[in-house]
Amino acid sequence: MATYRHDAWTALGDPTRKAIFELLLERPRAVVELAGELPVSRPAVSQHLKVLKEAGLVTDRPEGTRRVYAVDPQGLGALRRWLDQFWDHALTAFQAEVERAAKQERDRR
Repeated sequence: MATYRHDAWTALGDPTRKAIFELLLERPRAVVELAGELPVSRPAVSQHLKVLKEAGLVTDRPEGTRRVYAVDPQGLGALRRWLDQFWDHALTAFQAEVERAAKQERDRR
């Protein structure tokens, strides 16, 4: 059976996974703690965490008999870099438009 690697944006597109991710942004938590804060079962939270982990958005570590999940800074950084490319493109396009308008104004004079 092939393993499906989830895209980070697709993973966050699910409202429950997004809620879990937002809770983990506050601080690391165990599955039982997350399930206590959401209207879903522990097995459902575990499945959502599996998707978030496969997408590179969370990490886990053993702590006694439980696993504690946290946001993966590298995964979050990858999302940020992806978004930054659009910001860079928008700023470049804005600069070109300002320069074009300034040149057009100079040419009118």
